[in-house]
Amino acid sequence: MILLAVLFLCFISSYSASVKGTFIKDVKVENVNQQRGEKSIFKGKKPPQIIRKENLEALQRPVLLHLIHGKVKEFYSYQNEPPAIQNLKRGLASLFQMQLSSGTTNEVDISGDCKVTYQAHQDKVTKIKALDSCTIERSGFTTRNQVLGVTSKATSVTTYKIEDSFVVAVLAEEIHALRLNFLQTIAGKIVSKQKLELKTTEAGPRLKSGKQVAAIIKAVDSKYTAIPIVGQVFQSECKGCSSLSQHWQSVRKHLQPDNLSKTEAVRSFLTFIQHLRTAKKEEILQILKAENKDILPQLVDAVTSAQTPDSLDAILDFLDFKSDSNIILQERFLYACGFASHPDEELLRALISKFKGSFGSNDIRESVMIIIGALVRKLCQNEGCKLKAVVDAKKLILGGLERAEKKEDTMMYLLALKNARLPEGIPLLLKYAEAAEGPISHLAVTTLQRYDAPFITDEVKKTMNRIYHQTRKVHEKTVRTTAAAVILNNNPSYMEVKNILLSIGELPKEMNKYMLSIVQDILRFEMPASKMVRRVLKEMVAHNYDRFSKSGSSSAYTGYIERGPHSASTYSLDILYSGSGILRRSNLNIFQYVGKTPLHAIQVVIEAQGLEALIAATPDEGEENLDSYAGLSPLLFDVQLRPVTFFNGYSDLMSKMLSASSDPISVVKGLILLIDHSQELQLQSGLKANMEVQGGLAIDISGSMEFSLWYRESKTRVKNRVTVVITGDITVDSSFVKAGLEISAETEAGLEFISTVQFSQYPFLVCLQMDRDGIPYRQLETKYERLSTGRGYVSRKRKEILVAGSEFPLHQENSEMCKVVFAPEPESSSSGWF
Repeated sequence: MILLAVLFLCFISSYSASVKGTFIKDVKVENVNQQRGEKSIFKGKKPPQIIRKENLEALQRPVLLHLIHGKVKEFYSYQNEPPAIQNLKRGLASLFQMQLSSGTTNEVDISGDCKVTYQAHQDKVTKIKALDSCTIERSGFTTRNQVLGVTSKATSVTTYKIEDSFVVAVLAEEIHALRLNFLQTIAGKIVSKQKLELKTTEAGPRLKSGKQVAAIIKAVDSKYTAIPIVGQVFQSECKGCSSLSQHWQSVRKHLQPDNLSKTEAVRSFLTFIQHLRTAKKEEILQILKAENKDILPQLVDAVTSAQTPDSLDAILDFLDFKSDSNIILQERFLYACGFASHPDEELLRALISKFKGSFGSNDIRESVMIIIGALVRKLCQNEGCKLKAVVDAKKLILGGLERAEKKEDTMMYLLALKNARLPEGIPLLLKYAEAAEGPISHLAVTTLQRYDAPFITDEVKKTMNRIYHQTRKVHEKTVRTTAAAVILNNNPSYMEVKNILLSIGELPKEMNKYMLSIVQDILRFEMPASKMVRRVLKEMVAHNYDRFSKSGSSSAYTGYIERGPHSASTYSLDILYSGSGILRRSNLNIFQYVGKTPLHAIQVVIEAQGLEALIAATPDEGEENLDSYAGLSPLLFDVQLRPVTFFNGYSDLMSKMLSASSDPISVVKGLILLIDHSQELQLQSGLKANMEVQGGLAIDISGSMEFSLWYRESKTRVKNRVTVVITGDITVDSSFVKAGLEISAETEAGLEFISTVQFSQYPFLVCLQMDRDGIPYRQLETKYERLSTGRGYVSRKRKEILVAGSEFPLHQENSEMCKVVFAPEPESSSSGWF
């Protein structure tokens, strides 16, 4: 982008130390892309018009270098020059550092304090700089989750060509590449090159000798001062930039509730977050206080997602947790905290402080504790487990769980531990899993299910085996089947698999069918346990017709939503019914994989119990005294959220059956900042670069459970609606010219799961459906170059595809049953009244 003609003057030379002066003249600015022709932004403009007169004067002012053994000891320049111009000089000065022998050392140059490796040859020296080792203060953050994260790589190679002991050319190339892990079309690269060539030699000024370098420098020009050679941060002027309130007024119409399903809503959400990150607390608070209740939830999403000290102070001042009048806003704030891309200790400390205070709603108190668990997990993943706030939060969760007296508090702390996944909490989980009753026992086992394989020790599996085989006490089907899942998903032994297979046939009817479906799914989908299962099935005692012909409605199935060379997404659906044919638990999971690394994107669990009295059926063993209950438990992007209750108790059930409509209950709704990567780079050439990737989505998950005694039919629905926008922005900036690449991708997707049970006859008819709407996908790529004077060049490319909607396949038995449940009405042969 910038072509500089350079001359060198030698002022001082003694032994291995020297001071060299470098100045720049005959400055030309040319476009790297020579094919741009008439479209070049530099066409018809002279250097003073492009660089600006004051910048050009500073650029042509010499700099002095104090070199010792080929390393820059001091960098001398005028102190008040523009930082961007000084950085160009620093980039030039950094090329003078070299050595003629091979080896690895540390050097300080414009890139910071870096590890460099020299490879010396007869006619050249190659310097390889390990850019990831450079110590330099630059702002930035990233999403730590590998699936949602960004991979960036950087290389720097400088070659010195040598003839007759003279360096005749220097060629430097620095490359920075960025790629979004799960969507690799969001990618970009910066290539920065420097080239110096020896054109002519001529006599320079006479050598000046002296004992003190500083004295000689002062004699040359008293205005010279020693300044760091490490690149300095600078900000380009923003002409015509809107204020926070002005930008809010321009995007607020897109964030109205009726517009949240559109991609423009998510795009506006992302751009507003960028403005919020540079705003002061007072500006943010002013907008919050002025907005109406319809748009406030979306505004709270954005302010919380900004994740700056000012935005946190503003939202905490605005929300009153002692009041029950703005529960929706409090819930949206807490969910945004749970999904925070790079939370800090201050956020966790603030939530701990809130938890110790009073609440207008017990649901909000519960949500605060659950999100504290999520923040502990994220901070520990970012090597922050020893932070004081994290240590305090661990004590709060584990101490609360150990001392909890109420069932509700026990459930709350278990949900927090389900997010935090603290290894030191495993003994408590084992105690609650085996000794507690009903829902608490089930929640403890599902919490253990979330732990990584290294934490599922032999002791844990022994407890799970005791629960599954009921060697100490009778457990509910939901607890036993989850315990079996923990065993089968964590390197099960030969005897563990054999005992589980031998149990099939001795279990209650629907549990028999469920466990059989689980085993068949492991084999069909080639899960990690499949090799061991196949080994056990070689024994006739485990693999026979009697065992593998069990009937029932319960099922389990796993399939691919999408599968590529680098990433894949899977869905799984397992449903467990009671012996009377009423839904006991349905579990819908969606995982996103990059390589073998998973992200638990969505889990929606619907649980029901104690409904047998409605159809005069007999409860299963261990479930005789369960209260009537139905609810939904959501997990989103690896964060467990507060469960939602459809009804609790027989009287509540009857009143809702008589008065409630079939409208779904909203489980999760809002705007989420899911991908968040910002990286500021100091290029060796002196230019500044930025790499940013943001991904946001508008999500609406709702669920419902309908129960009709008249038609003797029950139906559960889970509907997911997601709109996603991902933007990538790579810029290179010299303060007077800016070039960049913008990439964006957007899509809308809908997924609905419907479970229909007809119990007007026996055996009951069960039909499961998973439908996906058509998915439009759009990607836009924009390249631009822009002068500070306003002249610019822009080129755009656009790609659009439509993925047709489909119904996901499940097991063959389900397909046959659905044909019966939704059989077409027989056509009447009569055309008249009689």
